[in-house]
Amino acid sequence: MKNDTILIGIVALVAGLIIGWMAGQKSSGPTPVPAASGPAPAAAPAPMVNAQQKVGELKAIVARDPQNRQAWVALGNEYFDADQPMEAVEAYQKALELNDKDANVLTDQGVMFRRLGWYDRAVANFSKANQVDPRHTISLFNLGITYRYDLQDLPKAQEAWTRFLAVNPNGPGSDRVRQELEFFKTPPPIPKP
Repeated sequence: MKNDTILIGIVALVAGLIIGWMAGQKSSGPTPVPAASGPAPAAAPAPMVNAQQKVGELKAIVARDPQNRQAWVALGNEYFDADQPMEAVEAYQKALELNDKDANVLTDQGVMFRRLGWYDRAVANFSKANQVDPRHTISLFNLGITYRYDLQDLPKAQEAWTRFLAVNPNGPGSDRVRQELEFFKTPPPIPKP
């Protein structure tokens, strides 16, 4: 019985010390925060403009001034970002009617054609964008993607991506294109019947 009493006393003493230490930590005030060694925190982001409001404003601009190419491109971009491919295609078409030598607009419209499943029109846009600007890597990248994944035309995909690497050997997307081209070197095995 005496051992039980001693054990209970020790447990009570340890529990008391722990509780006392915790209470002391709590009442001693906040722990000072060390100075930050990294960059300052970013400022709060600017409030986002309502996309529908922006589309409405751009539609009003092009209604007043149908020759405003920048507004047509901006409207196409808003529809692109909102995943409204048909509307984007139409807005980009108006911009291209005013200047059909814009590789970026041709490519963006091509991406929307692809999203609609109009692969031949997408290929035509990507090809034209590359003719307008032979160093336009985004059009070559998308051309390869469309040939490879949508049309399953592997030789044309390989050709597009080879041209991509000739223009952009170490730039953005080059590692992804190299990985894609590796597929052509070691095609997957044919399943046995």
